[in-house]
Amino acid sequence: MPDVDIEIGGRTFQVSCQEGEEHYLQAAAKMLDDEASVLTAQVGRIPETRMLLMAGLMLADKTAGMQDKLREAEDAMAEKEAELAQLRNAPMPEPERIEVPVVPTAVTDTLAEIAARAEALAETVDGKAAG
Repeated sequence: MPDVDIEIGGRTFQVSCQEGEEHYLQAAAKMLDDEASVLTAQVGRIPETRMLLMAGLMLADKTAGMQDKLREAEDAMAEKEAELAQLRNAPMPEPERIEVPVVPTAVTDTLAEIAARAEALAETVDGKAAG
């Protein structure tokens, strides 16, 4: 079990931890040291036990706030997941039939007129060919 020296509030402590967890211990010690630094900046030098207690309480307060925010985010996410599941499981709406004129009336009238002229020309050509 390795021993790690950590510094909190300007004081050095030797702490044991599990093999491979030194980094986590150093990170936790840094968080505690940051809180202790805030205390010593505000109050000045205070007894070690009181400094550690107050810094730990400040971290616990921050942690409680983050847990509340996490719980709110998890609740909101669960709500959205339930809404998404409801939408996925909902039956598809019936398709709505909408008739839209594809070709404008003026164009169909013009095409009909062209067709009538073509038929008249065809009759003329047939008449001249027959007779």
